[in-house]
Amino acid sequence: MSEIKRIGFGSKLGIILATAGSAVGLGNIWRFPYMAGMNGGAAFILFYLVFVLMLGVPGMMAEFVVGRSAESNAAGAYNKLAGKTPWRVIGYLGVITSMIILGFYAVVAGWCLQYLLASVIGHVNGDVSYVTHYFQEFSSNPWKPALWAVSFIGLTHLVVARGVQNGIEKASKLLMPTLMILLVVLIVASCMLPNAWKGVVFLFKPDFSKMTHSVLLEALGQAFFSLSLGTACLCTYASYFTRQTNLMKSAVQIALLDTVVAVLAGLLIFPAAFSVGVNPDSGSSLIFITLPNVFHEAFAAVPVVGYVIAILFYALLALAALTSTISMHEIGTAFFHEEFHVSRGRGAWVVTAICSVIAVLCSLSNGVLADFKLLGMGLLDFCDSLTAQVLLPLGSLLTCLFVGWYIPRKVVHDQITNWGTLRGGLLDLFLFFVRFVCPICIIAIFLHQLKLI
Repeated sequence: MSEIKRIGFGSKLGIILATAGSAVGLGNIWRFPYMAGMNGGAAFILFYLVFVLMLGVPGMMAEFVVGRSAESNAAGAYNKLAGKTPWRVIGYLGVITSMIILGFYAVVAGWCLQYLLASVIGHVNGDVSYVTHYFQEFSSNPWKPALWAVSFIGLTHLVVARGVQNGIEKASKLLMPTLMILLVVLIVASCMLPNAWKGVVFLFKPDFSKMTHSVLLEALGQAFFSLSLGTACLCTYASYFTRQTNLMKSAVQIALLDTVVAVLAGLLIFPAAFSVGVNPDSGSSLIFITLPNVFHEAFAAVPVVGYVIAILFYALLALAALTSTISMHEIGTAFFHEEFHVSRGRGAWVVTAICSVIAVLCSLSNGVLADFKLLGMGLLDFCDSLTAQVLLPLGSLLTCLFVGWYIPRKVVHDQITNWGTLRGGLLDLFLFFVRFVCPICIIAIFLHQLKLI
């Protein structure tokens, strides 16, 4: 059977924006600001940056090496490099993990679409008790969350089915700048509020007294999850990189852009929250309960401004979610397209169908399936825990060991130096990190999540 012709990214900008978009997501908007603010502010950010350099950049490069050297989907890449050895399971693990993540992530992304619509028609302008009741009523509805989740997957499908250049790259060039513009506009509005400076200080004032070993491990975990390590999306996207793409430079640029978005999100959330005397909480309650009330109170003097800010904020969340779901969808699409030799459109439909089923079931875990538990958790929480605590660390750990110990040094050298056209002075340092430092860090994250350290 003839080999499928692969079309890669068409520009350096497309590579950076698409790959950074896979990392930038809802976690940047709500989890990073909360973690930084509650765990030492600038001190947390400083250690986070250190861990990005220690784990994030080498971990990204390891996946880049696999993807570009094999020029294939995740499963095909590991099959090509590992042959008949057990290492080949890493690629299949990445494909399965990505579809589970896309399934439950689409549920939360669907919540963002619901709140965007609710903001437009003015349904989330009220006190805390009203907004709390609104969220509980919506999330437990027997069909609305499922409809929004499937709709979000459908929106993702429309982008991915168009291909790498015409779909993913074009969408990234539109979505990422739009996301940044929305973020800056919201930051300006937030920082102009009374007492907004307290929120800025809360985020950026270093408090090293809070830097316990637990907080350090949280910073390490944030660096790991924020950059989408272990999902196989970095490997898949790297398979579309050109031979001229500098893997190390690209990894640093992507990590920097991802961090900038996360820090800017803090500049949006904390000034607004502190202007009305609200101490921000974490998780979905911050986004869907606390912040609607914050926008309502902070701009009470000029209600139309609060109305517009709420719309822009949930549009921002939806865009951030979409850049991530596109990358998750592409992993499976490329897999079915290339491994089963079906058209790209059919491959995309298979992923959409599988993930829609997962999304529907997860969306019902707060409603009609609330009594259905796996290991004591609802299906949405179970999928989240399974991927975050087991599959992602396992996939990333195996990738680092695979690149560090199994792949021939010449293959790694060729990828890092672009076949000898770049200096390879940091090759030994990179191998040291993927062989020893990254595995130790990932094991520490795994044990911390299980509350063993």
